[in-house]
Amino acid sequence: MIKKNKNSRTWCKTVSMLLVLITVVTAGALAQAGTAKSGNDRMHAFINTLMSKMTLEEKIGQLNLPSAGEFTTGTATNSDIGKNVKEGRVGGLFNIKGVEKIKAIQKVAVEESRMKIPMLFGMDVIHGYETTFPIPLGLSCTWNMKSIEQSARIAATEASADGISWTFSPMVDISRDPRWGRVSEGNGEDPYLGAQIAKAMVTGYQGDYSKNTNIMACVKHYALYGAGEAGRDYNTVDMSHLRMYNEYFPPYKAAVDAGVGSVMASFNVVDGIPATGNRWLLTDVLRKQWGFNGFVVTDYTGINEMIDHGMGDLQAVSALALKAGVDMDMVGEGFLKTLKKSLEEKKITLAEINMACRNVLVAKYKLGLFSDPYKYCNEQRAKTEIYTPEHRNIARQIAAESFVLLKNEGNVLPLKRTAKIALVGPLADAANNMAGTWSVATVQDRSISVLAGLKAAMGNKAELRYAKGCNLTGDADLEERATMFGKTLNRERDTRTPETMKEEALRLAKESDVIVAAMGESAEFSGESSSRTDLNIPHIQQDLLKALLKTGKPVILVLFTGRPLTLNWEQKNMPAILNVWFGGSEAGAAIADVLLGDVNPSGKLTMSFPQNVGQIPLYYAHLNTGRPLPEGKWFQKFRSNYLDVSNDPLYPFGYGIGYSAFTYSDLKLSNKSLKGNQTLKATVTITNSGTYDGAEVVQLYIRDLVGSVSRPVKELKGFQKIWLKAGESKTVAFDITTGDLKFYNSQLQYNWEPGAFEIMIGGNSRDVKKEQVNWEK
Repeated sequence: MIKKNKNSRTWCKTVSMLLVLITVVTAGALAQAGTAKSGNDRMHAFINTLMSKMTLEEKIGQLNLPSAGEFTTGTATNSDIGKNVKEGRVGGLFNIKGVEKIKAIQKVAVEESRMKIPMLFGMDVIHGYETTFPIPLGLSCTWNMKSIEQSARIAATEASADGISWTFSPMVDISRDPRWGRVSEGNGEDPYLGAQIAKAMVTGYQGDYSKNTNIMACVKHYALYGAGEAGRDYNTVDMSHLRMYNEYFPPYKAAVDAGVGSVMASFNVVDGIPATGNRWLLTDVLRKQWGFNGFVVTDYTGINEMIDHGMGDLQAVSALALKAGVDMDMVGEGFLKTLKKSLEEKKITLAEINMACRNVLVAKYKLGLFSDPYKYCNEQRAKTEIYTPEHRNIARQIAAESFVLLKNEGNVLPLKRTAKIALVGPLADAANNMAGTWSVATVQDRSISVLAGLKAAMGNKAELRYAKGCNLTGDADLEERATMFGKTLNRERDTRTPETMKEEALRLAKESDVIVAAMGESAEFSGESSSRTDLNIPHIQQDLLKALLKTGKPVILVLFTGRPLTLNWEQKNMPAILNVWFGGSEAGAAIADVLLGDVNPSGKLTMSFPQNVGQIPLYYAHLNTGRPLPEGKWFQKFRSNYLDVSNDPLYPFGYGIGYSAFTYSDLKLSNKSLKGNQTLKATVTITNSGTYDGAEVVQLYIRDLVGSVSRPVKELKGFQKIWLKAGESKTVAFDITTGDLKFYNSQLQYNWEPGAFEIMIGGNSRDVKKEQVNWEK
């Protein structure tokens, strides 16, 4: 008999306990997997049974997404929409606001139609509902994924309280051309940052679908919409697959990886075929390569527009879209009017119609609409969860976080509360412009203007006087085009001459200590179908700025814009420039917070600002040329440069200052030579060397110095937003793996290649600390 000592008995007991634990964990995991599988089985069984009872017309009806049009709650049943819903010819509606209206139409669908299938209700909830957050380009400048996710979460809470179950957001199109107006709706020029934001937005909107505060997201515009030629909206796009995969696809794929429920096809062509009818794009890449299992919806009349692209008549382009992988037709009614005929003529198959119908029904099932068609129709929620003080306070904080301080010469900011302030400019008292473009649910005049925000913040502590000073532009017709959708600046009501308006502003300026000039673009100067060829501040506003400077008083430019502008004169002459984008319903209060120093601005640009339009497209992650300009040189003959201006942006990607200065130590690397799957740690110490507490966005860039294809001069691969008290230092570390080195090669294989790499850390893409490593397989 072998005698066991105490240690061996303990060891045996430990092993036994581990085996029990492994068994329990494994059983739990299997049970969870089994539950998920059984849940999917139940869903597909339910949908199979439902579809077996549906007529062909009812299946096609699920693919139809009309705009709601106008009707009151009491007339919903008798409207044209109501009749189509009764007949099973509508799968969802959009452009309808109000829980009572939505509930009335849903009641028609589930109580009066033959199959009683609930409907989706969509809306462009782009950057908030009634509580409106900064335009997406502004939101991206927070570099704060928690804030961005929270903005989407609040937007979903409010929209769902008012009957909305589906948002056409996030828009994640990469764009390097600020002439394109829709840069205001995107997240800038960088694919890595865009991918992080896409993930945060989808998570914020959707959650796990279980709550009635979760709504379905729709990533758009798939794909390449932001790369239109000449910056003109809806225009032709033509690029290599290498560029698609490395620079433009990552944000869409990140949204798919995050579980986005729907994808919207873009207007433009991809490889010469409109995205709406492009099977390679919608099926081969989206579904087969990326594993997307939601449904695809067109953009507004996207199918019909393929006729003008030269792809055939309505019947032909509708069949093309269905076969490509489109599941739902927005507004065009091409599916509704032609699919039955195309089926009879064997131009499409019943299996293709069934697949599209199934994809739409699965989305409704996952949202819980078959269990409770009125899940999003709780009138009490509509009264208590929209535009709440809590939501408004968060919107105010996030707006202030999005502002980018571009210049602050002589520390003219923050303002002294005892100062006599002259507030001038066409955007100083323009509450209905504060929410910016694509703020369809916002109650515009309820937003807080700069004037109202400063008055509330200053109270009786300082003297604040206001004058409009000038119109938005000297061209009345242009101003009308730039102030649509109820965002008028009331030019027609002001009968004063430009000279009289300017004289009033100058009189106030001379009697004041400091001048705050609220100028730039109006809300609808950017956005859809708002392309521009001149990116200067309108001349009439610049003329007023020049006159204000001649008073000898310090002038602070509070810049409103939905895109990068060309600000050469302003950068040279204005003491301070605070870019506030369009900050949302709490914009004026947030602007006052920053101007008065209650908030230290921490926003960083996510698009490079060009010196002039001749540099466009201008972006930091460009490829090198065979004749690059030597570092530090402005011009050299027979090098890649201009005769009249440097290659540099006016403000680089990642740039932004605050009321404090942040200094960076030299960069330290854990190793200069790595192999295989080793991890490289890069560290730098940041010191707040100013007198204000504040936040800094520490940015990591990598350059692959030698590759099988030409690689960008630097690429963003990580960032951290840190908070430092005045005088405080903090060491920031980034763990870099071979995953950060991967890219798509010329065969579209995604991998990394060994060799030399440059590691860079800094406060923007231009001003970085550098070190080099060698990384072998």
